[in-house]
Amino acid sequence: MDQASQAAPAHALDPSSSQILVEHDRKRRQFVIRLNGSHDRAVLLYEYVGKKTVDLQHTEVPDAYRGRGIAKHLAKAAMDFVVEEDLKAHLTCWYIQKYVKENPQPQYFEHIYQ
Repeated sequence: MDQASQAAPAHALDPSSSQILVEHDRKRRQFVIRLNGSHDRAVLLYEYVGKKTVDLQHTEVPDAYRGRGIAKHLAKAAMDFVVEEDLKAHLTCWYIQKYVKENPQPQYFEHIYQ
């Protein structure tokens, strides 16, 4: 993967992703993917626990959409946000822990509380 695609903003469309769009709702502190014409939603919730620290708390994908890699898009968007905003992250959500382990990016590890 080249540098440009790694640094793409969380809302960018990746042609290989079947046009999955991740929206970042900063006010509600969540990343959202609208499914089925926005009837269903997959979400990743986070909370600020300090001025420059976030807790990536929970990822939820409706049962009917599980196993399609949707949560992976949410996790990538959240981790890219942490890196771009130069934040530190607590990985409370088991799925994000798994995502980081399966996608070991040096820039991610620099921003995670161990």
